[in-house]
Amino acid sequence: MAGGKIQKKRPQHTQGIGGGGIPFEKSKGQHILKNPMLVESIVQKSGIKPTDVVLEIGPGTGNLTKKLLECAKSVVAVELDPRMVLELNRRFQGTPYASRLKVIQGDVLKCDLPYFDICVANIPYKISSPLTFKLLSHRPVFRCAVIMYQREFALRLVAQPGDSAYCRLSVNTQLLARVSHLLKVGKNNFRPPPKVDSSVVRIEPRRPLPPISFKEWDGLIRICFNKKNKTLGSLFKLKGVLALLEKNYKTLQSLRLSGNPEGIGEEKEITSEDVNILADTGDDISMMDTERDNRDEDEEMDTDSVNISEGSTFKDKVLEILRQGNFLEKRASKLSQVDFLFLLSLFNKAGIHFS
Repeated sequence: MAGGKIQKKRPQHTQGIGGGGIPFEKSKGQHILKNPMLVESIVQKSGIKPTDVVLEIGPGTGNLTKKLLECAKSVVAVELDPRMVLELNRRFQGTPYASRLKVIQGDVLKCDLPYFDICVANIPYKISSPLTFKLLSHRPVFRCAVIMYQREFALRLVAQPGDSAYCRLSVNTQLLARVSHLLKVGKNNFRPPPKVDSSVVRIEPRRPLPPISFKEWDGLIRICFNKKNKTLGSLFKLKGVLALLEKNYKTLQSLRLSGNPEGIGEEKEITSEDVNILADTGDDISMMDTERDNRDEDEEMDTDSVNISEGSTFKDKVLEILRQGNFLEKRASKLSQVDFLFLLSLFNKAGIHFS
């Protein structure tokens, strides 16, 4: 440029491994744990046995991997970045750990995961929800997972009825697993530091899972959390909700009369596809609940094109079910998994289904 200097843009990455070599890329969620005391604490809280196969997701440069190898029988590390895969193999080449480390290069959400007893991971936060449910759908069932999440997401995972962070994500995760908060982690424990604080969460899959249809469960929970602080009586009076339930009810009645119920309501073996139904948590994976206005969502449900039967007899049937279970004036934000399971059973016994 005339009269001035051309300023060259610096690449958007930070200091690399060992102070120079491979740059970390924030856009890929590459925030490496640099605090050795924190790494040690995570490994201790994982409760790893000498006979365990450990799955590590996003090993990066291997700071956590080394500690895992010291405790476990073997470690399977899944890493997307080929540069990190190369660095990881170089780090342990020629050491006693080399034979006990298997590195898989690929996207953890797309690849088939091998058998493992425990998962320990410092994950890219943008895959938190799909990864959590992929792990919970894995068979055979693992013993536990100890995972670093963005703090706001972690608070939703562990939230209890009445907590401001309680949402569909909380309910769906806790249906499938026992979840507990282990420790808060400040942003300065990473290189490069992320913009948010983190938390380490322990997840223990429930065995056995409740023998329910997850499509049915998901349909019920979506309605109840359409606006979690409204009473269930108000939510189930919406035209769209009543129209959907009445349509399902009439379809089921027709199938029963024809002698072809197509297995509706029957228990079956739970598959990974069933569990994955719960992974679509929508807005629940965003930051802390700000009690946003859900008027547009309510209006969409309220103006459903299907008409309600004359005389509102079906509406009375639905409200009677809520009244029977003492749910009419209750709110989703205050209900536990046991409450929702009971409510689902009441609807199903009355022949009303959500899918």
